[in-house]
Amino acid sequence: MREESLSFLKALLEAPSPSGYEQPAQRVWRDYVSSFADTVTSDRHGNAIAAINPGGKPRVMLAGHCDELGFMINYINDQGFLNFLAIGGHDVAIVPGRRVTIHTANGPVKGVIGKRAIHLMTQQERDDPKPKIEGYWIDIAVKSKDEAKELVAIGDPVTYNVAFEELRNGIAVSRAFDDKAGAFVVAEALRLIAENRADLKAAVYAVSTVQEEVGLRGAQTSAFGIDPDVGIAVDVTHATDSPDMDKRKAGEVNLGGGPAISRGANISPIVFDRLVDAAKKNEIAYQVEGAPRGTGTDANVIQLTRSGVATGLVSLPLRYMHTTVETIALSDMEQSARMLATFCADLTPDTSLIPQ
Repeated sequence: MREESLSFLKALLEAPSPSGYEQPAQRVWRDYVSSFADTVTSDRHGNAIAAINPGGKPRVMLAGHCDELGFMINYINDQGFLNFLAIGGHDVAIVPGRRVTIHTANGPVKGVIGKRAIHLMTQQERDDPKPKIEGYWIDIAVKSKDEAKELVAIGDPVTYNVAFEELRNGIAVSRAFDDKAGAFVVAEALRLIAENRADLKAAVYAVSTVQEEVGLRGAQTSAFGIDPDVGIAVDVTHATDSPDMDKRKAGEVNLGGGPAISRGANISPIVFDRLVDAAKKNEIAYQVEGAPRGTGTDANVIQLTRSGVATGLVSLPLRYMHTTVETIALSDMEQSARMLATFCADLTPDTSLIPQ
C-alpha cells in the first residue's frame, strides 16, 4: 500500500466515530478526498460525500460506513464511577478489562472498564453465559460524582483505546476496521478514478456514511439525496478461515483471498456480473458470497431507494468482527478499490441496468 494511503487509513482508524458521533472521522475522510474530488460536501445527517464528474451518466454511489461500535455515558454514581450503554452490537462478555477513551467537550478522558474480579464472583455468576452491561462501569480515577462531572457529561461517547498495528504478511489489526476499511476503499477507488478520468462517462459519488451500526440510517438518507442509478456498498464480512467457523453456514471466505462479491436478492445480477468482469480485467482474485435475503449492510437500503437502485455489495474478509482486534488483509482493500475504479470507468450512458 502506498505511503499516503496507509497514513490516511491510520488516521481514519484513530479518529473516534461511534454512531451518532462520527464527525472526527468524517473530517479526516473529507480532508483526504478534497485533493482529488470535484466536490466534497456533507449533508444534514453528517454523511460525507465526494464526487467526480457529477454531471455524468449513469450516477454511481460507492458507500462505506465510517461509524464504529462504542458506548455512551448514561449515569455517574456518587463515587464517580460511570455506567454506560452500548452503541451498536457488542459481545458483552469481552467488554470488561478494556482501556477506553471518553470523548468530551473539553477533550479526551482516559478510563478503564471494570467489573468485579473473578475471585469475588459466585459460581453461578462465573458460569453465567449472558453477562449484562449494567454490571460493568468505567473508572476514570476520581473520588466523587462532582469531580467526575467536571470531566464528563451524560451522553459523552466512548471508544476502545486501541488502533492500527501491522502483524506480518500484509495483515493488520485494529478496532473499527468494520467499517472504516470500507470508507477507506471508496475513497481510494475515487482517487484511482480521478487519476484516470479522461474517458469517464459516469458520475461517481463516494460516500462515507453514518449510523450504519444503528440501522443503516446514513445510507438511506444519502442515497435518497444522490438518487443513484447504481449503488455499491463496501463493508466487511466474516472470514471463515480461522478455527471454529462453520463454512456450511457462513460460506468460504479467506483473508487475503480478494474482495468478496455478494450474489442474491439484495444484488443486481448486472452489477454482480460487471464487478466480476472488472476483477478479471485487472487479474484480481475474488470470492463469491451467497446472500439469499437482505444483507444487513448499506446495500439493503440503497437498493430500496426511490424507485429502486441497481445494487452491489463488495465485502472485505475480516476476522474477529465487533472486537478490539478486527483483523484484515491490506491487499484485499487495495484490490477492492482497483476493482471498483474499473467498474465505474467501464460504465456508459448506454449501459443497461434492467435485468433480462
